[in-house]
Order: sequence, then C-alpha cells, then structure tokens
Amino acid sequence: MTGSIIAIGAGLALLCGLGAGIGIGIATGKAVDAIARQPEAAGQIRTTLLLGAALSEATAIYGLIGCILIIFLVG
Repeated sequence: MTGSIIAIGAGLALLCGLGAGIGIGIATGKAVDAIARQPEAAGQIRTTLLLGAALSEATAIYGLIGCILIIFLVG
C-alpha cells in the first residue's frame, strides 16, 4: 500500500516538468512571433527568452529532485 502512495507522490512531483515544458513552448512561440514582427529587437528578445527558459527549467529540476527524494528517502 505504501509503495503505491510513494509512486503517486513521485508522479505528482514530476508534474513540474510538464508545466515547465508547456511554459517554455509557449514562450518560444511568442518570442518567434516577436522577432518576426521586430527583427531589430531580436537580441533583446532572445536574451529575455533564454533567461525565462532557464528559470522555468529550474522549477522542473526542483520537481525531479523532489521526486528522487520521495522515492529514496520515503520508500
């Protein structure tokens, strides 16, 4: 019984990665639209996009670490 609860907790912790992936996809699409409309601002848009993607990926990594901790420390 406790093994299935641990698996459910680990799966919920990994949902952070799903949210981060969707967020980065949406942000990339918006950045491409912005560069298409204003090519002269491509450098600033790209810098902002990379910073946002790095911060978003950090949340996914926190979720992965949480998942690993749940599996090995609780289980």
